[in-house]
Amino acid sequence: MTSVRIEAIGTEAQPLVILDDFAADPVALRNFAQAADFAPALNHFPGVRAALPADYRATQFPVIAAAAAEAFGRTGPITVVDASFSIVSTPAGDLTIAQRLPHIDAFTEDRIALIHYLSPAGGDGTAFFRHRSTSFETVDEARRDLFFRHLDIEMRHGGVPPPEYVLGDTPLFECIRTEPARYNRALLYRSWNLHSGAISSDDPLSAHPGAGRLTVTGFLSIG
Repeated sequence: MTSVRIEAIGTEAQPLVILDDFAADPVALRNFAQAADFAPALNHFPGVRAALPADYRATQFPVIAAAAAEAFGRTGPITVVDASFSIVSTPAGDLTIAQRLPHIDAFTEDRIALIHYLSPAGGDGTAFFRHRSTSFETVDEARRDLFFRHLDIEMRHGGVPPPEYVLGDTPLFECIRTEPARYNRALLYRSWNLHSGAISSDDPLSAHPGAGRLTVTGFLSIG
């Protein structure tokens, strides 16, 4: 039975939904992933992705819908923008500049991010951030231009971040919360929260689903 906790992130108090024992059979999901065809991810994800089993949506979305209604006040239909198995596997030295920074996935309140941890050892979780110069913890359409203008100026004058994953405080961002990974735990949060995988420097970054940071990542629009 899935347990649901709703907590708040930072001073802006954005909702964070923590769903433990999220899937009824996480072993079956891991087994499916073992045979899946992983390929380099598109966009900015630093690793590989593969398709989910066809029944993932039907089995998990009722829990997501109930949690989203309670936490975010979103009671409309769920549209999947993108959802897949995901494994962070890019070596730190190969990260793009965007991958070295906290990020947002979308700028509107209907967009909800899902991460479902499927590594039995737990592994690396997810961190949330405040941009120091603007104090923004979220970036919506109204804040978008100002945030990126500040960030561009800061990197042009102070240099780009070193080639490493974001872990804890940095000169440009303050880490305001790190939610640890746990086997079969899922998180839901608005996509406009500044966030990043909390990838530790000693993570071996294996791309194999049996050894790497296996997750499901989903990007949803909820009416």
